[in-house]
Amino acid sequence: MDKIRNFCIIAHIDHGKSTLADRLLEHTQTVADRDMQDQLLDSMDLERERGITIKSHAIQMNYRNGGDEYVLNLIDTPGHVDFSYEVSRSIAACEGALLIVDASQGIEAQTISNLYLAMENDLTIIPVLNKIDLPGASPEEVSDEIVDLLGVERDEIIRASGKTGQGVDDILDAIVKRIPAPKGDPEAPLQAMIFDSQYNPFRGVEVIFRVFNGTFKKGDAVKFVNTGRTYNADEIGILKLEQEPQKEIAAGNVGYLISGIKNAREVKVGDTITHVERPCEAVTGFEDVKPMVFAGIYPVDTTEYEELRASMEKLQLNDASLVWEPETSAALGFGFRCGFLGMLHLEIIQERLEREFDMTVITTVPSVQYKAVMTDESIKWVNAPSEMPEPNKCSHIEEPYIKAQIISKSDYIGPIISLCMDKRGILKNQVYLTTDRVELTFDLPLAEIVFDFFDKLKTISRGYASLDYELTGFRQSNMVKLDMMLNGEKVDALSAIVHRDKAYEWGKRLCEKLKELLPRQMFEIAVQASIGTKIIARETVKAMRKNVLAKCYGGDISRKRKLLEKQKKGKKRMRQVGNVEIPQEAFMAVLKLD
Repeated sequence: MDKIRNFCIIAHIDHGKSTLADRLLEHTQTVADRDMQDQLLDSMDLERERGITIKSHAIQMNYRNGGDEYVLNLIDTPGHVDFSYEVSRSIAACEGALLIVDASQGIEAQTISNLYLAMENDLTIIPVLNKIDLPGASPEEVSDEIVDLLGVERDEIIRASGKTGQGVDDILDAIVKRIPAPKGDPEAPLQAMIFDSQYNPFRGVEVIFRVFNGTFKKGDAVKFVNTGRTYNADEIGILKLEQEPQKEIAAGNVGYLISGIKNAREVKVGDTITHVERPCEAVTGFEDVKPMVFAGIYPVDTTEYEELRASMEKLQLNDASLVWEPETSAALGFGFRCGFLGMLHLEIIQERLEREFDMTVITTVPSVQYKAVMTDESIKWVNAPSEMPEPNKCSHIEEPYIKAQIISKSDYIGPIISLCMDKRGILKNQVYLTTDRVELTFDLPLAEIVFDFFDKLKTISRGYASLDYELTGFRQSNMVKLDMMLNGEKVDALSAIVHRDKAYEWGKRLCEKLKELLPRQMFEIAVQASIGTKIIARETVKAMRKNVLAKCYGGDISRKRKLLEKQKKGKKRMRQVGNVEIPQEAFMAVLKLD
């Protein structure tokens, strides 16, 4: 056990985690030259296209140092705020972390939030200054920032470059010398924590775990503590680039287990594996995920409902932060109400359903979870506009608030403050980290930052601002349900919960947008936005018309009027029986109102 080191790599998005991981793998000769490719651990097509890490990846390396052979378990983590749950799970399986800071960008919001996550779990932090080969790098200034943040000595900061491979030796040395060996007793009852899982269509569910105590042998009868189910360990092994089967895995190590689990629901991330004969206590301190954004996902064709359910279950294995439950909608039929960690997460899930499972889905307007306090003091949770109680039964509505930390260059303070004020935010604090970097703290309603806040923030700060947020609680707000009606019929999939002050503007913009997107029919369509019974905005999609007067040349006006009256009656009757097909773009339009 003295020769094992478990560590993860944490950083803000785009600070070069995956590239540095490539150099570590090359240096320890874990990967043959012919198998090497850039961002080796980002195995999903989507990750490669967007250049972001979505999923944490574990891999084991062997490293010789001073005549001793060490086993290093590396976990590469995502940097985007929407995937911070992946990071928290990886941290739970490690003793140390490499904190990577880009020498040209400096410390950003997600750097700080990931650092706090690691500190809460008592991890040993090794600060690494990456990208020092860039012409725009300012290593001295950024080193000062790191010293202020961590309180370390300047000579403890390792300077490296993921591109040229400079400093990789120093990093490997520091991992062996500074990160403590895992603690645990190989003779105690087996206690292993599941920190990841994935679905293999041929072998069922593959469970990835970290052993805290005891020894795991092939063929053991094991039990999952939370679900209470028992299995046979058909195959266990370690994670190199390919899986390598082993006879046993002792305390302190990381490995995978295949036991022919077919049902995705049986595996819960954070669960504890133990022997059936000598059970142990469950591993504690692993928190459940808190979704921030809720949206409905529906199959385009209602017959694909069961297929969609199976796809969601398999996807949930690979992405433990996805939460869902079945729901129905008058306009869209059967579907699922899903909880996501943010808008990027929603977009990625939708993409993955289409690519990996070939499902085309309709996503409804995202909303957050509101708390409705009823007149009889009871509390009702509102996840979707359709669940909003009647105004006469509800005393008031509370909405979730967050504390947002925005770090940016001081040139952009003005526009950032006005953006947050526009989103009903309150400025709480303003701290200058250096002469030209400032940290702003706001209280903001979560509902306001769900849609396009992050994009706007990046635009006005030219990509410099970084955002991190945490939930602080609920506050009373004047929220109303805005309904969209087509020809007097409510379309529940387009309705939204908005603040009363913004309802009129929102309704008007939505009507205008739908007018552009709805295909013209043979009859006139009235597009209306209403709060309760009061209509606040209206647009009309004109009917397509045939020229019935083409055959009348000259003659009496009454002949023409008779034909026009006949056409008008037909249009009226058609409007009563006609129904309006809403294209998928119309549902997405709500997200891209600006």
